Amino acid sequence: MPTRSETLARAARLRALFEAQGAALVEPPILQPADTLLDLYGEDIRARAYVTSDALRGEQMLRPDFTVPVVQMHMAHGAEPARYTYSGEVFRRQEDDPTRANEYVQVGYEVFDRTDPAAADAEVFALIAQALGELSLSPVTGDIGVLMAAVEGLETSQARKAALLRHIWRPARFRALLDRFAGRSPVPASRTALLNGDIPTDVPLTGLRTQAEIASRIAALKEDAETPALAAKDVTRIETLLAIQGVMPVALDALQSLSREMPQITDAVARVAAREAALAARGVKTETLMFEASHGRTSMEYYDGFVFGFYAVDHPQMSAIASGGRYDALTRQLGQGGEIPAVGGVMRPGLMLELEGAT
Repeated sequence: MPTRSETLARAARLRALFEAQGAALVEPPILQPADTLLDLYGEDIRARAYVTSDALRGEQMLRPDFTVPVVQMHMAHGAEPARYTYSGEVFRRQEDDPTRANEYVQVGYEVFDRTDPAAADAEVFALIAQALGELSLSPVTGDIGVLMAAVEGLETSQARKAALLRHIWRPARFRALLDRFAGRSPVPASRTALLNGDIPTDVPLTGLRTQAEIASRIAALKEDAETPALAAKDVTRIETLLAIQGVMPVALDALQSLSREMPQITDAVARVAAREAALAARGVKTETLMFEASHGRTSMEYYDGFVFGFYAVDHPQMSAIASGGRYDALTRQLGQGGEIPAVGGVMRPGLMLELEGAT
């Protein structure tokens, strides 16, 4: 195992590579405000964050990543083009897998630029690939935005679209909702009872929901029950989309073919095509670069476009050695009226040293 000093030394060298590209060095505080930021991370990170309370500052957390505080810092000073780099510890509870570190060092590179999003995607990916050197890694790319566009274009209620979009990062839940909305799975007995008005009146209310909130929920369930089922062809097309994988030219052909049946994904697929061209212009061999339409669905929930990861070929149990993606919507959420296209990625120097030591 690499020592802390070895890991920090490698982090400094990686960070210097990004500084040489014009990135400004930033150092977000280890302790971050939890009340406004936790919701931006999504369900998985919320459950794994170390949270504490401060009498003056309210609920605080140890930073689980750098991207959200960097975006918050940038948007507080306006949505102007910029490049940033950073390094330091992040903290995440690992209750389900004690073999994974709950504190480790990240090095990152973030690009805020309106000029050419495809070029910015390629810049981040290519620079990180270069920084990873000769390690035996398998890179995988994807695009969450294609699936989002497919869901947003479904012929169904806004409530159902919102539910599917909310659970894109939980594949099993997404699949269950898709089946239910298509009428492929039975309605739970408890829901049927509520819809039939079979609510016990002699049971006192418990929990935090008020009577009005319960009534509103029942009304929403009734509205959903009256919504027509998703068309079988639409469900099949979503399934076809999620199954697309292969080297980029092959996957792109499949996406473009599917877009003729799903015109709502046309713009998102065009962005994938533009990115492939930008990656090739950066010297990335896209003819061997994998694209998986489902990639990134268990990553940070603020990603809304390009996603990527680099994985150890001979150590599949390892976490991603590097990963990242596009998070345009996050800048809008934190921008107080401003927004700017943004993409970034992080590397784990400790895992890089482990791999070097294993060869």
